[in-house]
Amino acid sequence: MRRTYGSHLVHLGGTQKTRGWYSASPTVSPAYCTSLTTKLTYGDSVAGTLESHRAQQLTLPLERRQRHGRRGDSRDIKRETWVLTGEGKKYAAEGSPEVQLFLAVPAEGSISKDELQKKLDPAVFKIGCSQAGKNKWVEMGKQVSRKVQNVEDKVKDLLLQVQNGHALSKEEISSLKARKLIVPQTWKGYSVRKGPNYAPKRKKAATDLTRENLQKGDWKELEFKEYNFNAKGQPAEGGHLHPLLKVRKQLKDIFLQMGFEEMPTNNFVESSFWNFDALFQPQQHPARDSHDTFFLEEPSTTRELPEDYVERVKRVHESGGYGSRGYGYEWKREEANKNLLRTHTTAVSSRMLKALAEKPFAPKKYFSIDRVFRNEAVDRTHLAEFHQIEGLVCDRGLTLGDLIGVLHDFFSRLGMSKLRFKPAYNPYTEPSMEIFSYHEGFGKWVEVGNSGMFRPEMLLPMGLPEDVHVIAWGLSLERPTMILYGIDNIRDLFGHKVDLGLIKRNPICRLGIS
Repeated sequence: MRRTYGSHLVHLGGTQKTRGWYSASPTVSPAYCTSLTTKLTYGDSVAGTLESHRAQQLTLPLERRQRHGRRGDSRDIKRETWVLTGEGKKYAAEGSPEVQLFLAVPAEGSISKDELQKKLDPAVFKIGCSQAGKNKWVEMGKQVSRKVQNVEDKVKDLLLQVQNGHALSKEEISSLKARKLIVPQTWKGYSVRKGPNYAPKRKKAATDLTRENLQKGDWKELEFKEYNFNAKGQPAEGGHLHPLLKVRKQLKDIFLQMGFEEMPTNNFVESSFWNFDALFQPQQHPARDSHDTFFLEEPSTTRELPEDYVERVKRVHESGGYGSRGYGYEWKREEANKNLLRTHTTAVSSRMLKALAEKPFAPKKYFSIDRVFRNEAVDRTHLAEFHQIEGLVCDRGLTLGDLIGVLHDFFSRLGMSKLRFKPAYNPYTEPSMEIFSYHEGFGKWVEVGNSGMFRPEMLLPMGLPEDVHVIAWGLSLERPTMILYGIDNIRDLFGHKVDLGLIKRNPICRLGIS
């Protein structure tokens, strides 16, 4: 490789001196052009790479070069030519196969095909027979003889023209290309010239006017970088709502439309008393085992419980009352004092109902949507923490028929108009019902929640009037969200393995209102 600065040329590769040299006028100084000597790469086509920062300034797009004051201008140059293949070079020197075969045939008489084949290269003989016969130069048979006395080797002439850099017609190019005697070669280079603000040493443009510039007065000499008003700014990173939060908001709106009041659910840590005992759940119940519940090590026990209420709860567990026989076991205060991560938001409901019993009675409708914790094995449908939706109505004379009516109203607002109910057992509700809805997509009945009427053993120790009944129901937040968003693994919806792309690009899903 060489460079000639006096003639203002920059060479970016090539095998022939007359090609690959491109104009770079007006003169580019040697000191500046040394930045072009770094790295050149070659492949099937010759490519030039300008690497240094100054050289990059020369190759900037026009719009960017203008913003930098046009220290240098450059343009890409691309040139395509045809070159001979190895076979083409051989025929340019020795003649085309058809002419070689024609000259091997005697001017007078004939020659056997076998003798002719011995005189020529096998490849030349095969191609020559085809092309000479096609041109009707020879008579082919067992004996080969000439049909004309003189021929012109046009193929060799065309190959020599290509070799000498002369242009050919499209038809001539096509004929040589079809015979694989020529191939295209691409030359790439750059035309470089000084810009109006060229300087041997680059001066960095200032981007800000600082306090020091004003104090020293050197702002008058500064060259400021021009603003590019067409440049795009950084994409704004707005907040994104999690699918669970979207569905939670819609469910909350439904409760509010039905006249419900939201319960405070900010206590994740709860005592066993409010989580279990106040709900008339016996202390030997399997749900209270450490395999199902997360108990706290510190603080391990609660310090404050309403003593008179605790005594009434203890009595109804041990010996019954209010028409109940109780469980007939020795109730232990130390078990009730244990702190845990709440296993359901019904613990909040028990606190709210106790507070309601301490005032003159007024009907209430409460709801909550918040997180609960259970010591369960994690799989595609279960997590150790999830969200529970709970609603309850407290009023005089409520019956199971009222519960069924409220459930039809609530679930119809979720788009579930077909409901069925199945008897079930819960320690703190009697009667209890499992709720099923017909899923059109699955083509079957799917369990969507649980419900029931709070037992007198739970309500009367609180101090509520005997004719006050409470109807309640609950379901998880994750299940309807997974159905709405087509998610079949709960770990893809909630937890540390959630893809953030789901949060940013989730679709708009609306709960149906019938």
